[in-house]
Amino acid sequence: MAISGFIIGIVAILGTGFSFIVSDIGTFNPFGWFNWFNIPVAIFGLILSIAGILQNKQRGFASAGIILCGSSVIIGYLELLAGNKL
Repeated sequence: MAISGFIIGIVAILGTGFSFIVSDIGTFNPFGWFNWFNIPVAIFGLILSIAGILQNKQRGFASAGIILCGSSVIIGYLELLAGNKL
């Protein structure tokens, strides 16, 4: 579970960064919808990472997954609050 949470965290933070970069290029953001997909995926990865910590297996991957998924959720939510959506 720890490794899957870590991998989902990598995908989520890359998706958040991609959406943020594309929204800063122009005034129209065709990928603003991506946050609505990315935040639930990051929350799922956060749950898997927490389960990996509780199992006491591969704590490094689980900790990294918590950091990546948590930051992806926070940044994606802030983007939605700022109005970077369709």
